[in-house]
Amino acid sequence: MSEFGPARAALADTFVGEDAVLTYARAQSARTGIRAIGPSGGACLRLLAAALGAKAVAEIGTGTGVSGVYMLRGMRSDGVLTTVDSEPVRQQLAREAYQAAGFAANRSRFIPGRALEVLPRLADGQYDLVFCDGDPAESGQYLAESLRLLRPGGMVCFEGVFQEGRLAEPELQDPRTRSMRDLVRDVRESDALLPALLPVSDGLLCAVKR
Repeated sequence: MSEFGPARAALADTFVGEDAVLTYARAQSARTGIRAIGPSGGACLRLLAAALGAKAVAEIGTGTGVSGVYMLRGMRSDGVLTTVDSEPVRQQLAREAYQAAGFAANRSRFIPGRALEVLPRLADGQYDLVFCDGDPAESGQYLAESLRLLRPGGMVCFEGVFQEGRLAEPELQDPRTRSMRDLVRDVRESDALLPALLPVSDGLLCAVKR
């Protein structure tokens, strides 16, 4: 993390650039008091969705649509993003962002509710990519659900893994930080996953299901 540094992180964030749709969705995120994935992390999601040829993507934490726009732009033209959030107001803002980005209504499926109540209703082995940006304290449970949802060769990604630097501070033992440390360890040690921790945005932990 220290070798990467803030200057290089800023370069990664400005490398791709964001259009008016993403700029507006990001402003809505700030207005509603939630943190959206950074531009470099969003670009990675778009790249990964394209590399996977993703047709079915599940997202935990809709927010105001920043991450969803990025993933939809990388997915197949017939792909569907299923996105879960406990706040219907945020989902409406995301719906507006997807529409402004030119995506037809049938390209996204919005499910309001708590992720751990919604995810068990989704079909086993039918997803190419699962993106997790929900409650850090529930990350271990998101991982278990993601392994069930993903097809072999599919990928799970967790955003915000660095926890704004808290992950690397051993004296910090709050529940959120401990949960994230447990997640990083479990992903790294799992025989079912091929992982990498990418230093983009606030840390993007990705793993392919073997």
